[in-house]
Amino acid sequence: MPVLDPAGDLLTLTRALCDIPSVSGDEAAIADAVEAALAPLPHLEVLRDGDAVVARTRLGRAQRVVVAGHVDTVPIAGNVPTWLVGEGAEAQLWGRGTVDMKGGVAIQVALAATLTEPTRDVTWVFYDHEEVEASLNGLGRIVREHPDWLACDFAVLGEPTAAGVEGGCNGTLRAEVRVAGVAAHSARSWMGVNAIHGAGEVLRRLEEYVAADVEVDGLVYREGMNAVGITGGVAGNVVPDECVVTVNYRFAPARSVEEASAHVRELFDGYDVTITDSSGGARPGLDHPAAADFAAAALAFTGGTPAPKLGWTDVARFAELGIPAVNFGPGDPVLAHKDDEHCPVAQLTLCHDALRAWLTS
Repeated sequence: MPVLDPAGDLLTLTRALCDIPSVSGDEAAIADAVEAALAPLPHLEVLRDGDAVVARTRLGRAQRVVVAGHVDTVPIAGNVPTWLVGEGAEAQLWGRGTVDMKGGVAIQVALAATLTEPTRDVTWVFYDHEEVEASLNGLGRIVREHPDWLACDFAVLGEPTAAGVEGGCNGTLRAEVRVAGVAAHSARSWMGVNAIHGAGEVLRRLEEYVAADVEVDGLVYREGMNAVGITGGVAGNVVPDECVVTVNYRFAPARSVEEASAHVRELFDGYDVTITDSSGGARPGLDHPAAADFAAAALAFTGGTPAPKLGWTDVARFAELGIPAVNFGPGDPVLAHKDDEHCPVAQLTLCHDALRAWLTS
């Protein structure tokens, strides 16, 4: 088992976490390492569900905060183990997970270990399966099976925000658009109808689609509608009778999942549309006193103004529970999932210090 030193150097801890391969579905080793680092600490109660680890204080404070982050990554692309580029204030940590989101997880581990007397009770949540379909999400599993573990007044997701505060998140859904054809021998193709050729109209509608910018509670969310997969054909000498285009729609939190599904079905009117996966978004919620307090404290350290989270994050799960939540963590979200994923070391320190100051204020 990899050994983590949560009280040591933050950069070293971040690299150690990143260097544990933990592609979704393979999080056991990193969950074991986090549990082993925190379980011996007397100020924490440590709980485990599958590959999700929860550590919490029980100090009787007036307010409880959840600080959460996922320990899984998208597949590795030759970018583990990590490497350091540059020195001093310009240093950048490169590798899978440095942005999404083991930098945020390292901050959680470090603060969970060293903050023995925070002014708020804290529940630290490290969960699995965030990068895959919503039904597998470890935080969702905790909501279903251990809802009391997440009881709190406010939540912070350590998702990458380039050390800013990002409110809410877009919703997301995936749909399969089926194009029907008629099978035939390719030597007599005129006897059939080629479903792959017919998919051209589906792709044309996507190409002509104009994504909306939607203002929600003062923040502007940009939507997106894209083909993310296409399948069809059974053999090299058969005209295919079916082609399926998989579409991903990222929609502003002003829409419900039902409204977003209706919008997709309207766009592909005339085709068989199946919604295969969906997660609703979350409104910014920055008008809530706890969220406003955190945003003011964090941005006093990092600067800037609140921005929208354009991807989907688990702030949406907290929104469903009626719990205000924001995104705050190191790393530029534009670099998430990219082969050149890298994070400024200075942002690790900045987010760590801002979160520590707020939890001890």
